[in-house]
Amino acid sequence: MVKVRLNRDFLDILLARRNMSQNSLARMLGLSTGYMAQLMNGDRYPSPKLRQRILEILNPLSFDDLFIVEHVNEEDSTANRAR
Repeated sequence: MVKVRLNRDFLDILLARRNMSQNSLARMLGLSTGYMAQLMNGDRYPSPKLRQRILEILNPLSFDDLFIVEHVNEEDSTANRAR
């Protein structure tokens, strides 16, 4: 299974350079701060629709700047959902 997660390291640097907080980005995206924290920590994966909103807000950055595509073992994914 293929999952797309936020590129946390890049996003942390980007937010610092733009003098933005993670919470301000969450507000701009219409997300709760808790959900944004889960996305940043890699506990949750952004949907295609949310990825598009992130790209629009953080324009002119590319998909490859902001996201990491990874192959996830289905057994690992099932174990994570059980937590």
